[in-house]
Amino acid sequence: MNAIAKTIEINSSSSLGLEDAIQGGLTKVSRTIENIRGAWVSDIKVRTSPDGRITEWRTCLRVTFVVE
Repeated sequence: MNAIAKTIEINSSSSLGLEDAIQGGLTKVSRTIENIRGAWVSDIKVRTSPDGRITEWRTCLRVTFVVE
């Protein structure tokens, strides 16, 4: 039997850092999507304060999962 995988795109954010934004996005999507096999970070963005400090990390993830 052949395996079939599907890729979806999600956006997530965190004020704590990039890793937290990625992990938060994967944790949330895993509540409704099963068999996640990997993810690519396809985009990273930040929000800043007027003095240039990073206030929020934003990421776009391409999440791949196996379809049963």
